[in-house]
Amino acid sequence: MLFYAIQRIGLSILILVTSMVMLFSALKFIPGDPATIMLGSRASAEMRARITQELGLDDPVIVQLGHFFGRLLTGDLGTDMWSQRPVAQMVMDSLPYTLVLIVVGLGWSAMIGIPLGCYSAIRRNSFIDKFTGLVSVGTISIPSFVVAIYLILIFAIWLRWLPVVGAGEPGDFAGQARHLVMPGFALGLGWVGYLARIVRASMLEVMGENHIRTARAYGLPELQIVRAYALRIAILPTITLLAVAIGGLLSSAVFVEAIFARPGIGKLIVDAASMRNFPVVQGGVLTTVALFALTMPIADLLVAWLDPRVRATL
Repeated sequence: MLFYAIQRIGLSILILVTSMVMLFSALKFIPGDPATIMLGSRASAEMRARITQELGLDDPVIVQLGHFFGRLLTGDLGTDMWSQRPVAQMVMDSLPYTLVLIVVGLGWSAMIGIPLGCYSAIRRNSFIDKFTGLVSVGTISIPSFVVAIYLILIFAIWLRWLPVVGAGEPGDFAGQARHLVMPGFALGLGWVGYLARIVRASMLEVMGENHIRTARAYGLPELQIVRAYALRIAILPTITLLAVAIGGLLSSAVFVEAIFARPGIGKLIVDAASMRNFPVVQGGVLTTVALFALTMPIADLLVAWLDPRVRATL
């Protein structure tokens, strides 16, 4: 188990380093010069060259990478080119909003997808099973920004039930919760289908095992068999899927935060990229990749700890 944990953590670090190398390489091909954006188009070539040198943007990519990882070892993500604020502080100010949004999105996905998949497996080949399959394909196919737009039209403009812009006032938990309803639903709806299908497939496999037949032979109620004996095992594959979903939700959060004007790490990256503020882009992307790279080994270790069949294969 210890070797498995070390192996998974090492793979996550490799993913993190590879992602940052690709990011630094991609930033070189983004049109626009940060020095020109900062100084304006009328700035002289000498002034632009001096700013570029001060920012270290004239160094080769490998040198910039070395400086970045060297600072990273001390917890320094760089400095904002515009406000001169530490990037780490900017990221930590924005990250809680995105994390709360992702948790709410996962909650919507699990609250809808798991019961749908479970009931679909129990009523296999019935109308509800076919309807669930249709709903699953539909939710997977609809982009989160389209869902967000329709939610705004229905619940904010027509019905005037929910607020649209912002994240609510600090300390006003009821207001913050109301501001989370639509963004969280728009973010999590796309993963309802994935959860429903994997729960259905896992439930069908578990319902055919010997301990389920034994429980039925003892005359236990079907609801108790499903809840206490089948779902507890069938739910395990969803742990890994939810870890994968975090990566997808992080990318979708960029659009959702932009549509609802919510502060968050996605909006921070988009705003920084539009201003060619490379240190903020690098710090934001590093944080999101690190979140995804860490959730995967945690999910794998949790599944191995909960399922003795997985531990036996390690």
